[in-house]
Amino acid sequence: RWLVAGRASRRLVLVVVFVALLLDNMLLTVVVPIVPTFLYTTEYEGTNSSVAPARTEPAPPALKAPPFSSMFSYFDNSTVTVSGSMSAVDLANGTESSHPPQPLASSPPLPSGCPEGKEFLAKENIRVGLLFASKALVQLVTNPFVGLLTNRIGYHIPMFIGFIIMFLSTVMFAFSGTYTLLFIARALQGIGSSFSSVAGLGMLASVYTDDFERGNAMGIALGGLALGVLIGAPFGSVMYAFVGKSSPFLVLAFLALLDGALQLCILQPSKISPESTKGTPVFTLLRDPYILVAAGALCFSNMGVAMLEPTLPIWMMQTMCSPKWQLGMAFLPASISYLIGTNLFGILANKMGRWLCSLIGMAVVGISLLCVPLAKNIYGLIGPNSGLGFAIGMVDSSMMPIMGYLVDLRHTSVYGNVYAIADVAFCMGFAIGPSTGGAIVRAIGFPRLMIIIGVINIAYAPLCWYLRNPTAKEEKIAILSQECPMQTKSYTTQKTLRDFPLTDDSDVEAE
Repeated sequence: RWLVAGRASRRLVLVVVFVALLLDNMLLTVVVPIVPTFLYTTEYEGTNSSVAPARTEPAPPALKAPPFSSMFSYFDNSTVTVSGSMSAVDLANGTESSHPPQPLASSPPLPSGCPEGKEFLAKENIRVGLLFASKALVQLVTNPFVGLLTNRIGYHIPMFIGFIIMFLSTVMFAFSGTYTLLFIARALQGIGSSFSSVAGLGMLASVYTDDFERGNAMGIALGGLALGVLIGAPFGSVMYAFVGKSSPFLVLAFLALLDGALQLCILQPSKISPESTKGTPVFTLLRDPYILVAAGALCFSNMGVAMLEPTLPIWMMQTMCSPKWQLGMAFLPASISYLIGTNLFGILANKMGRWLCSLIGMAVVGISLLCVPLAKNIYGLIGPNSGLGFAIGMVDSSMMPIMGYLVDLRHTSVYGNVYAIADVAFCMGFAIGPSTGGAIVRAIGFPRLMIIIGVINIAYAPLCWYLRNPTAKEEKIAILSQECPMQTKSYTTQKTLRDFPLTDDSDVEAE
């Protein structure tokens, strides 16, 4: 009875999507502080281990005659004999006076915590950027196919496929020791993330048919995304610094198994439930200017944080000499503020106007990115990263419900394709950002990169005004017009034949 009641509950469906997005984004961000330091440790220090013996062999001549001990004894160049064993040094005192500066010249690099190999770190910007972008690039290609698949077989099976692929990717991350294996694991994560995010958001849009309830549900689901981003980077940096590389991924693999068990209980992964009506084709949706504006807002606002992921830790290693645990903690303010922003504006955006919320959010994103290079230490990053996360939360919690609303307003109310487009926009930001960010940093520097992407966000913000009052098809004006007192009833009666909630008695409950 509990299982049947659980499958009939919309809230438990929301819990399933929340947990899936949480684990996906924990895996997305847990590698951010791990990969740069792991590659630096294994590749740069590994290559220098063969050079180190050659540099230590010339060291004994400098230590052969103890210059420091003789310096204290014979600093005045006098003939005073302290001990008989030191008389040999007294004879060479005039010639050895030039040797003490040599140890002093080699000592300053040791107290400073900055890593060596500036050229290696500059090249690593590009390699780490490509590694991070591989997930988004693969997800970008996979999303349209997943959108078509959800229209044909429903949301249950794609959701479970996403869990399986995510689990395999997590295990592969745990035991990968080379750049190539890490790259493959990251690309495999993109496939699993495509299945989970498109099917999960489409499932929520089909369950929560009222626009206001859908906005709240999307805000809660994006809170799972935010919580994953919040926990991922600090969790990864602390576990990697004190336990080891494999430990955070093994913990995530265990949590993924629990998520799979939850999906087996709440969803029906063996059940095929195609949409009752044919959805609007992807290319038709892409010709809709309102959908393009909303997708562009998602892309550019998330591109800023996507550029920060591979470049900020390396910039902190170069300029702030930050230890391993600080590389992930730098993203903590952005994650906390994103979590607050998505939950807060999931409700407020509908009242203040989602177009206005996204416009203000994009402007704040740009200003925050311009302030990031001004930081001199990790504490200087708290303000800009907090503003960045809060503003991206404003944009995401506004644009995701707008996507579903635009489909209801102007197209057929089938959501797989439109959330595939939303996820494509999200992934384009995370594909273009890391892949180009590393090359731009190497060419013109990190501060100028932040100026470029910040100005782009500020310049794009006024286009959100275009979403203030989108036009509807004539046959849907009477149903979805805000002036119509029957808005909710007319809107929800279209969904009475849908096979949700997830029980065989769904049609009876809908009546």
